[in-house]
Amino acid sequence: MLLELARIMQEFASFFALFNYITMRAILSALTALALTLMLGPWVIDRLARLKSGGQPIRSDGPATHFVKAGTPTMGGALILLTITLATLLWGDLRNRYVWVLLFVLISFGAIGWYDDWIKIVKRDPNGLKSRHKYALQSLFGLAAALFLYYTADVAAATTLYLPLLKNVAIPMGLGFVVLAYFWIVGFSNAVNLTDGLDGLAIMPTVLVAAALGIFAYASGNAVFSQYLQIPAVPGAGELSIFCAAIAGAGLGFLWFNTYPAMVFMGDIGALALGAALGCIAVIVRQEAILLVMGGIFVIETLSVMIQVASFKLTGKRIFRMAPIHHHFELKGWPEPRVIVRFWIVSVILVLVGLATLKVR
Repeated sequence: MLLELARIMQEFASFFALFNYITMRAILSALTALALTLMLGPWVIDRLARLKSGGQPIRSDGPATHFVKAGTPTMGGALILLTITLATLLWGDLRNRYVWVLLFVLISFGAIGWYDDWIKIVKRDPNGLKSRHKYALQSLFGLAAALFLYYTADVAAATTLYLPLLKNVAIPMGLGFVVLAYFWIVGFSNAVNLTDGLDGLAIMPTVLVAAALGIFAYASGNAVFSQYLQIPAVPGAGELSIFCAAIAGAGLGFLWFNTYPAMVFMGDIGALALGAALGCIAVIVRQEAILLVMGGIFVIETLSVMIQVASFKLTGKRIFRMAPIHHHFELKGWPEPRVIVRFWIVSVILVLVGLATLKVR
């Protein structure tokens, strides 16, 4: 929106040409999302606290220390989605189809999360939307995004599978791209949702991964950088840096209120949407495998649930004291802040490892 205005204004003042640079708009997008989140945060939290339901329901089988959180406002993810959308619309190139598919994924998965949270809050049902209904809706929107990306792909690289460290390996996927994209969008949507169980635990890795994906997006959209780094060249992908920066800015702003002890919870409205957005970005910039590395915290949390369920069904025994795995460490005696910060540290390491692959051939 503002980009178009700047292009008009640069005819009268060369200063406005500065806004043609993706890096400049990415910085402004992050700062805009951060400022809006910090400004709107207190008002949103107050409105959420007035809901007659009394806030986030707490699982009866969870750690005893969590019962003090009963009544904490939830659905704070609505604030994140709002500021990401506004920052992207303000600073993004709205002629870029990737911008619109990401906004579609963010809002549609956010709508699923909103409905899930609404059931939990109004009906006081901790289980929320039935799993099969939630997965059906996720599948519908995830498949729609995957098909759109497949049928609008204008270069072979956009639907080719690339592997980190093996930069000379390129596997044309055909319709297999749709399957991969679908699983990454829906899979990471649920992975981030599973991770969102402690104050600030999910949002900081999301910020880190989004920022790193923004670097990949910028490099992939730049013909010179993509050739030098030997990564897939995807025309138009650079504009995703604006969206990634908005996630980072909004996430940091939300962490101001969500850090331990949390004033507000993100809820499914935020977790489902952010996870799906990360998965979609990785698919567009052709870095699905790298997302598995950088988003390793989300992967580990998901695997812990899968292992726990499989073990209990097959042997009647549990591997972990409780799943997802962050609860396992809580039940082992780790204070919540220690679990959170240590998971953050692991996330920083994994993101740096993922970024290092840019130079490894």
